Order: sequence, then C-alpha cells, then structure tokens
Amino acid sequence: MMKNKSIEFLFKYGAILLLGVVLLFFSFYNPYFFTYDNISDILRSISIVTILAIGVTFTLIVDGFDLSVGSTMSLSTVVTASLMVWYEAPLLFVIIIPILVGALVGLFNSLLIVKIGIPDLLATLGAMYIIAGVHRTYTEGYSIYNQMPLTSGGTAPGEFTSSFLWIGQGQLAGIPVPVIIMLILVAAVYIILHHTRWGRLLYMTGGNVEAARLSGVRVNRIKLMAYVLSGIFAGLAGILFAARVGSGQMDAGSPLLMEAVAAVFVGYSVFGAGKPNVIGTFFGAALIGILLNGLTMMNLPYYAFEIIKGAVLVLALAVTYIHSKKKHA
Repeated sequence: MMKNKSIEFLFKYGAILLLGVVLLFFSFYNPYFFTYDNISDILRSISIVTILAIGVTFTLIVDGFDLSVGSTMSLSTVVTASLMVWYEAPLLFVIIIPILVGALVGLFNSLLIVKIGIPDLLATLGAMYIIAGVHRTYTEGYSIYNQMPLTSGGTAPGEFTSSFLWIGQGQLAGIPVPVIIMLILVAAVYIILHHTRWGRLLYMTGGNVEAARLSGVRVNRIKLMAYVLSGIFAGLAGILFAARVGSGQMDAGSPLLMEAVAAVFVGYSVFGAGKPNVIGTFFGAALIGILLNGLTMMNLPYYAFEIIKGAVLVLALAVTYIHSKKKHA
C-alpha cells in the first residue's frame, strides 16, 4: 500500500519536485544561475523545443507519434533562410511559406498513416529520412547565410532583415520575443485542448479509437489534423530558429528531437495528468532546459549532454509505465 502511494505521489509531483531540486542545486552552486538574465536565456532556449514538442503532443494525444518533427524543423529553417537570402522575399512570405511546408509534411505523414495504414513510428521514421534528404538536396549540403557564395557563381543577393531577426532576438518590455510567442502558443493550445469540443474529440480518439468512431467521431480526420498541426508547429520552430541564429543551419532540428520527445513524456506526470498535455510539455521542456543550462555552467563536456537527455527520457518513461501498470493491475 505504501509502495503504491509512493508511486502515485512520484507520478503526480515527481517532475515538479525534481524541477525545484535542480533549481535549488544550481542556484547554490553558481550565484549567477538564478538571475534574471540567465532565467531569460533559459526560457529563450526552451522556446523552440517547447514549440516543437507541442506538435509531438498533438500526435501523442491521438495515440500516434511523430518522429519527423526534427527533420521538418530543419527543412523549415533552410526554406526560411533561402527565401530571405536567395530570393529576397517579403517578410509575410518568409513566415507563411515555411508554415505551409510544415503542414504539407504533416499531410504526407497522415496519408501514410491514415490512408495506407503504416504504423505511426514506421511512417514518420521513413518520412524523417525523406525530409532530411529533401532539405539537404535543396541546399546542396550547405548552410545558408548572408552574402554566401553560390554554386552558380557570385554571392547571394539578399540578407536577414532586422525585422525578421527581431522575432528571434528582440525583446518586448524586457521579455525575449521567442518567450512571448511560446507562452501565447502554450496558452492557446491549452484552451483548445481543454475548453473546446475539438480538444475533447482529440482525447476521445486517442483514448479509444473504436468507441470514438462508434460515437460518430470522424477519427481519420482528427488524426489527419493532429499530424498537420505537428508539421505546422515544426515549421514555426524552424522559423524561430532561423530568426534566432541568423542563418539556415543544416540539420538544425535533429538535436532537438530527443529534447522535444523527453519534454512530452515528462509532461505526462506533471500534476498527475496521466496523458499528453501542453502544460506538462512546457514544464518538461523547462526541466531539460534548466538541466542543460546548469550543467553548462558546471563546465560539463557538451558530449555528455546526450546522457542527461536520455536519462531524463528513460526516467519519465519508467514513472509513466510503472504508474500505468499499477493503475490497470
């Protein structure tokens, strides 16, 4: 009985307690950790991961999974950069086109999963490699930056404008713009998931697809929309990344895939939700961001960070599945 209560307590409050312990530890270890500037940097750094993870959250809600979000983000990043540097496109096009590209990737994934019937993991794994190949072919294997030499001769005619870079580097009332965008998106998705009919349909589809179908829910359409939204959020993450670093970096999204997935699974247990949810995803991203920031201050070698990310993911999965097993026992 005591063991079950301990597991239940860890499931509900373990992530929050760990977040508090980590904050206290790094604050005592380094006096510069818990300062406005550093906390601001942490929030700025997790903004892209959070937005990417929100897309994964949508697919997990419908009992799916999207492994292609990292490659989709990379594609969005280089498309964004190329529109500015190669084609000198207006700012509106620079924002809209990468979002549409992300939506098309989501549509492609849903076609494989919903229409053809390929399992989610296998379909999005295949899509991940296809998209990675597409964005590398598109850029001919180069990152995109101001005044870059072109293979056709000469240099690129355009450059990243200050108005675009402001999206990733600017501030409003002392708060980084990416943080404001992240918080607005988290709040909007929370309202959609928990206070609209469409949000309830998403959770119904993921909870029991057959029962949802018998209730009249058009489950295939719901799944399609979940994957399209996943692609859109990956597209938004790519735009924000390009605006933050001021270039279209190759494979920008690949290192963030594991962080996004870990954030979502940590979020399962935040306040005992027991399901994918956007508030939990935000807390999960915050936990990972704080850990990486604090370990950087401790001068831990960068190549050891993968161990930390993997450990957080395994711990989150272990707590979630142990709780699930006890619940259904």
